[in-house]
Amino acid sequence: MDSPLADSATARDAASRFLSQNCPWADVDAVLLVISELVANAARHTAGWWHLRLSAEPGVLVVEMDDDSPAHPVAREPDFTGGGGFGWHMVLRLAGRVEVSPRASGKTVRAIWSHPAAEPAVG
Repeated sequence: MDSPLADSATARDAASRFLSQNCPWADVDAVLLVISELVANAARHTAGWWHLRLSAEPGVLVVEMDDDSPAHPVAREPDFTGGGGFGWHMVLRLAGRVEVSPRASGKTVRAIWSHPAAEPAVG
């Protein structure tokens, strides 16, 4: 899904369909919140395009957001007076793992979830 063709609502709708078909085990609300934040951050903090991809392998869901900014996301102190600062904290908390990789022109933010049954038991 590319920025000139989609917005946050379109991205969430497409992701919801993808999840129901490919990852019924995923926490849909968590994934959709992460997608909303990644789209909003790309729209707010970059000067140009973004590209969203979802992929699924047995037991693994990957959401990737490419954008044209080389700057890595930075967790800011939340501003309870309306200045934001909550989104990146939320992405880090909701995704099982988050990676940021440089690209030739920008970066890729990757949020990864594993099927709960595939994770080792703690204790």
